[in-house]
Amino acid sequence: MRRLPLVRRAARMVPATRLGLRDVIDEAVAGMLARPGRAALTVLGTLLGVAAFVTVLGLTTTVEGQISNRFTALVATEVLVQDTSDQPDAGTAFPDDAEQRLTALNGVRSAGLFWEVTDPGPLAARRPTVQEPGENLKVLAASPGYLRAIHARLTSGRIFDRWHDAEHQRVVVLGSGAAGRLGITWIDEQPAVFIGGTPFAVIGIIDDVDREAGTLLSAVVPAGTAEAAWGAGTGTRALIDTEIGAAQQVGDEAPLALRPEDPHRFRTVTPPDPRELREGVTTDLGTLFLALAAVCLLIGAVGIANTTLVAVLERVGEIGLRRALGARRRHVAAHFLAESGTLGLIGGLIGTSVGVAAVVAVAYLREWTPILQPATVLPAPLVGALTGLVAGLYPAWRATRIEPADALRR
Repeated sequence: MRRLPLVRRAARMVPATRLGLRDVIDEAVAGMLARPGRAALTVLGTLLGVAAFVTVLGLTTTVEGQISNRFTALVATEVLVQDTSDQPDAGTAFPDDAEQRLTALNGVRSAGLFWEVTDPGPLAARRPTVQEPGENLKVLAASPGYLRAIHARLTSGRIFDRWHDAEHQRVVVLGSGAAGRLGITWIDEQPAVFIGGTPFAVIGIIDDVDREAGTLLSAVVPAGTAEAAWGAGTGTRALIDTEIGAAQQVGDEAPLALRPEDPHRFRTVTPPDPRELREGVTTDLGTLFLALAAVCLLIGAVGIANTTLVAVLERVGEIGLRRALGARRRHVAAHFLAESGTLGLIGGLIGTSVGVAAVVAVAYLREWTPILQPATVLPAPLVGALTGLVAGLYPAWRATRIEPADALRR
């Protein structure tokens, strides 16, 4: 019979110890307190990972909420009616009272016709310092309801009304981009612009719009004035601003309201189902941000694994002594797993707090409504603890492979 080394035989003679949960926690805490600086740096890695996890998921939910609100407020309330006639000489299919017919529909807040004037001539300002025509600026003919439908906000002046339209008044409302290009910033001096050599009084300057952003680079004239000056327009469309939830119904009723005898001359463009768009945006953003959060957690796990492995190598003698005094492999593994799991849990708790604070801060600065899902915040500390446990598996396994005799020889 082969004789075992003295230390190994002594270990066999010592009865097995029972290691309770409290003992494991006490040893883990003692191990961390023995090296507070290293423990703090290790916690910092997990803290950053969990904070990034909570932050990116919280910001994803918050951004989705903003997208949803903006979609509901703008896109879901917009209906576009187009003339599908293939005969250019047949004239527009829209009747003269098209705006009144559309605004009479239930759920319509405002509606107006518009088209781009083809070849109106050069657009220039009256001031001698700006004599060049406005390049890349277009002339847009529109009924008064169009400016209300795009939610035009004015820097100064006013928009034209039905009287200007019916009396063919030579007035124009400039978008902010067009006004800047023409050198007109205010209307107190009663400025005018020349379109094809014909003077038009500037009565308002649009600062911003919610729809049809091209209007900001346009000179908008009343539809009646445009017809009198340049003839009936081609490509006429109607823009309808509806109440929330009424877009589909208005889109179905608009052709009948315009031409009950021939509604097929029109094609309506209604917004898609907001739930489908929201789900698509949610999926895309969620996948991207989850990948970023996973990378952050991986970095934190590598930090814990590296620190725990170094601790195992530094405490080979201690591990050997424990084994010689009766500790089993599972006891040694439990000790290091408890230490790494506790580090991960501490990092997870602090990281969750930091992540929540970051989401609230960003939402406050952007004037958003912070949205945090309980399914994201509540499990985050457990994610940190799980990350620590997974990171401590290999170091714990290395610790269990240390033989008492070899350890005590060092």
